[in-house]
Amino acid sequence: MTYDSEDIQQILQMALAQKQEGEFSREQLVEMASELNISPNMLEKAEQQWLIQRSEQHQRRTFNNFRRKGFSAHLISFLAVNSLLILLNLFTTPSYFWAIFPLLGWGLGLFFHGLSVYRNEGKAYEKAFQKWHSQNLKNKDF
Repeated sequence: MTYDSEDIQQILQMALAQKQEGEFSREQLVEMASELNISPNMLEKAEQQWLIQRSEQHQRRTFNNFRRKGFSAHLISFLAVNSLLILLNLFTTPSYFWAIFPLLGWGLGLFFHGLSVYRNEGKAYEKAFQKWHSQNLKNKDF
């Protein structure tokens, strides 16, 4: 039986997961790589790529949390203001339900805000992430 590189990677990942020894030291990583005929240079490059990917994943999680907090604030203000408007409407002019107009208008905006927040892919998401990321880099400089 023969294996391609993807098969080998999956098998080794499963074996390591089953071993469940916990954490590995840097020396163990280098030793495993040498047993697999992976040069120290290739290992170093792979480790750097992994660190970059891990950092970007962390930044994206932080960005998603930031967007969700903004949406939560929007939702809370929507609920509070529209509840007051409905109460005001019911006490002042119960025969005409005018509160439906701000409720529907703002609700439509809230709906699209929610769509943009919980959709984590596409050009709009990437553009928003890059803008947020560049603003955070500027704020860290100060």
